Amino acid sequence: MSKERSSIDMILLTAILMLLVIGLVMVYSASSVWSDYKFDDAFYYVKRQGLFALLGLIGIVVMMRMPYVRWLNWSVYLYGICLLLLIIVLIPGIGMVRGGAQSWIGIGAFSVQPSEFMKVGMILLFAALLPKLQDRIHLFFNGFLPSLLMLGVPFALMMLQPDLGTGVVFVGTGMVLLFIAGASIKHFMLLGGVGIAGFIGLIVSAPYRMSRITAFLNPWEDPLGDGFQIIQSLYAIGPGGLLGLGFGQSMQKYFYLPEPQTDFIFAIMAEELGLIGGAFIIGLFFIVVWRGTVIALNVEDLSASLLAFGITAMLAIQVMINISVVIGLIPVTGITLPLLSYGGSSLTITLMSLGILLNISQYATIKTS
Repeated sequence: MSKERSSIDMILLTAILMLLVIGLVMVYSASSVWSDYKFDDAFYYVKRQGLFALLGLIGIVVMMRMPYVRWLNWSVYLYGICLLLLIIVLIPGIGMVRGGAQSWIGIGAFSVQPSEFMKVGMILLFAALLPKLQDRIHLFFNGFLPSLLMLGVPFALMMLQPDLGTGVVFVGTGMVLLFIAGASIKHFMLLGGVGIAGFIGLIVSAPYRMSRITAFLNPWEDPLGDGFQIIQSLYAIGPGGLLGLGFGQSMQKYFYLPEPQTDFIFAIMAEELGLIGGAFIIGLFFIVVWRGTVIALNVEDLSASLLAFGITAMLAIQVMINISVVIGLIPVTGITLPLLSYGGSSLTITLMSLGILLNISQYATIKTS
């Protein structure tokens, strides 16, 4: 770890806080009609989102002040705890089922999603261990395969829930870290072939996944069934135009777009804030990814660099997948838009992981903030 320590990256922190505020405002706008109908309280969802945002802000302050090295030292234990939680969530009577997936542990409306914790747990483990494997990561059996198993076991547990969306983000982030650590391209090509075959197998083995593929290819073939959500999402984005219909003026949140405050919140944003508002939000995410990459490239400690790259890649992959789903570029996967979608575990863990990134920024040797 570099001995010199400076102030945190204020550009990164500002972008994070702006996204958080926009998210809280838009969760209220997107959910007010549904929450008023269901709970007789238009603020039902935003109050809970605000609580998790507060927990996340406390977490981000703690992470900024706590040296990242401590988390690296605890990485094996944290990974083991996350793995145990992934197993526990599958036990009948303990894991909570929502939307057909047994992915939550908790009581009532307050619950946590172990797969969200595992994403960060894997990044910490890889950041701690991959530098030690650097001289043999290019070897399949002595370097690449053991690392792959650290990804494969949690991914398999996620598929048993099932939670393909989080699994894709998890594996994608791990692949980025393995590539940066120096894994062989031919091993990635081999893995890609196996991965494609496995992905096809996952789709064929679950009828609902196949229906999502067919709905993606032609959503109007089943407009009231599997194609309903993506059609309503496009109906929201289209009328938004350049400037949008105005804050709170969305029509699709009036029981057309299901659960608009969650995975499809970007559609409501595009409808109310227009192309300019949507571009501004994407621009804020770009700033976060840009600053995260700058930090990763300019910190001396290899473990810190991998940790920064991992956190940045995790957020970037999740943003790209979510927005691609909303605008109809890829099939529905069921993952949130970081910092913006309603979801306690996702919001709190994202803020805490960004707190670690801000802590690492204090050790970056070159900064433009």
